[in-house]
Formats: sequence, structure tokens, C-alpha cells
Amino acid sequence: MEQKIFEYFRDLIYRESGITLSDQKRVLLANRIQKRLRKLNLQSDTEYLKIIELDVEGEELVHLIDAISTNHTFFFREIEHFKLIEKVFTEWKQAKKRKARIWCAASSSGEEPYSIAMIANEKLDLQVTDFKMLATDICTTVLRKAIQGNYRPSQLKDVPPELIRKYFHRIEIDEEDAVQVSSALKKLILYKKLNLTKAPYPIKGPFDIIFCRNVMIYFDNDLRTKLVDRFYNLLSPGGYLIVGHSESLSSIPHKFKMAQSAVYKKEG
Repeated sequence: MEQKIFEYFRDLIYRESGITLSDQKRVLLANRIQKRLRKLNLQSDTEYLKIIELDVEGEELVHLIDAISTNHTFFFREIEHFKLIEKVFTEWKQAKKRKARIWCAASSSGEEPYSIAMIANEKLDLQVTDFKMLATDICTTVLRKAIQGNYRPSQLKDVPPELIRKYFHRIEIDEEDAVQVSSALKKLILYKKLNLTKAPYPIKGPFDIIFCRNVMIYFDNDLRTKLVDRFYNLLSPGGYLIVGHSESLSSIPHKFKMAQSAVYKKEG
């Protein structure tokens, strides 16, 4: 990939997604673009560049961004966070909390919000607590997957057997075994497309818990600071911000109090 082409894509990706690509990521970007060229039956980087420039809806750029930033995601990833959620939901049930709002800010293909929904169904009295979860992502492809709720059985390796029996049923996709999330979980979640770098958000809040895990590792400190400040303003007093274990707010100014590893609390 020519340096000029790399710089064009690097600047475009940063402008539209906040993802920073150093010169060391040049090979990574070239490889990801090659995959898109094969998918679209194109021959060169310049052809692909024209496709992106002519794509008014910006869908192809989102495909590229998703290819660059894809994380392996699975149910109950970073289990300590879900143990905290169990504890918090149990406290909410004891307190007969009337209303609970959760935001999964980078929900990917749905494993995270469905994991939370399982705990909500198990630990809360949903007849008493008005529970709603917003799940957002920049990529429409993964949002469609999340809404469908279809997964390979291997993706459920960390889901307890009793929860698999209760919240999943077997289906077949292209003559292969698969599982589908139950409607009991689906009805708790609203999926929407959202670019975290584009403020203001079309979201009112306040939220009791915000998950934003394994996303800010791609952002520079300036964008992280802005993002964390937005999250702070959208949280209720006493609310939690949960980030990935590989992430930390130590390098940026913020108003949160650290509650445990990768968990921050808004005091009040």
C-alpha cells in the first residue's frame, strides 16, 4: 500500500471512528482492505477508495472500521464484571428498585447485552423493576446479528448449562447446528446504531450502569477524555461505568471513583 493511500485511509478512519492507526498498523490496514477487495471483487486500493467516497450512507467505511477493530467476543467475557452485576441486581431486588436502565455502548453481536439480560431475568423481579437495556454499535452488520440472536454452540462455552437450557433453543442454519436466544431476553434490549465519536448522542439517560468495554483501547487520550465525560453526565449518581480489563482511566482526567478493577462509580 502506498504511503499516500495509507495516510488517506488512516485520516478518514480517525475522523469517522476515533480509531488511531500508527505507521506500524499499515500492514494490518492493507490486509483488511485486501479482504474487502476480494469481497467486493475489486482490483486495487484506489478502486476501493472510490467506492468509499461514493458510498453516501457510509456503510462500506463501517465494514472497514469493523474489520480493523474486531474483538473476539463471547458470553460472560471478563466474568468479574458479571459477578458485580449479580451483586448489584440482587441489591436492587432487595431495595425493590422501580426502574433500571443499562447501556451497552459497544454491544457488537449481542453476547454482552444478552449476558446481562440473563442475570436480570435471574436476579431481578421484573414485575417490580422496570428494566430496559440500550445496546448500541457503529456497525449495522453486528447489530443485525445481535437482533437475530443466533449463535454457534461453541460460543456458549462459558454459559452455565442451566442458563443454556432456559434461554436458548436449538435451530439449524445452513444445515449446521446453532442456538437462538429466547424472546424473554430479546424483549429486554433495544438495539440501535450509534457512533460514539459523534456527539451529542440521541440518548436521554440517565443510566444506572454503562458498559463500554474493549473500545477505548483504539482511541487517543483526547477522545477517551471526552467519551468518559459524556458517560459521566449520562449516569445516575451512584451509577457504574464498566470498561475492559485491558483499559484504564489512569491516563486521563475524570470525575469517577474507582470501585474495582475496570469499574468506576459516579459518587452521589
